[in-house]
Amino acid sequence: MTYPAAGMDIAVHPLQPDAGDVASRSIVPPKTLDGYWLAPFGSPGAGSTNTTYVVGHSWEGLDAPFNRLSTAAAPGDQLTVETATAAMTYRVDSVTTYTKSTLKDSPIWTVVPNSLVLISCYTEDPQGKNVVVVASPVPGR
Repeated sequence: MTYPAAGMDIAVHPLQPDAGDVASRSIVPPKTLDGYWLAPFGSPGAGSTNTTYVVGHSWEGLDAPFNRLSTAAAPGDQLTVETATAAMTYRVDSVTTYTKSTLKDSPIWTVVPNSLVLISCYTEDPQGKNVVVVASPVPGR
């Protein structure tokens, strides 16, 4: 996944969280600098029938790619997700922070086919908040 405005160029791997984590919407990715798409939901790329979620860690004291979602992501930005079959360009619709306790009940979990949602800890309050970037596909790209 490349997100030039946020200085991100990262690998995105599938993540299969257990059923309890999916049900509680409390999913913690592996502690790496990469991104992880949540396999029980939508698949990245064209033709997805669900929302695609990509999660990754923000790090205190380390210049990690997901940190930049808290400071550089903005509506109107474009990002690209490359899969084994194609690349798909998205335009950022919104950047929102949620308290960790309210994220599980937020509207980001509404099924929106082909939508992309990036989730990480909010760098100004990594223990208490998440930053969420919601993006839609750019037609024809």
